[in-house]
Amino acid sequence: MDANAFPSELVEAQTAWYATYQELADTPPAHGTAAHRRRLQELSRRIAGHPYWQTAAGTPAARMALKELARTKAQS
Repeated sequence: MDANAFPSELVEAQTAWYATYQELADTPPAHGTAAHRRRLQELSRRIAGHPYWQTAAGTPAARMALKELARTKAQS
């Protein structure tokens, strides 16, 4: 899947999801994780509800391609 095929806001949301997830994993439970969890829920809703998934291009393979693209961006 071509990275340009995804709307930029969808890529940004998925990338932010991975970055937030890593922040949550790195935060000791005693320091409060509720804000990270709320952010993950917000981003999950934004990603899942994006109109892109209602198009012909919004296939399960596209979801995996988006995740791979965003994971790579989040790690760099």
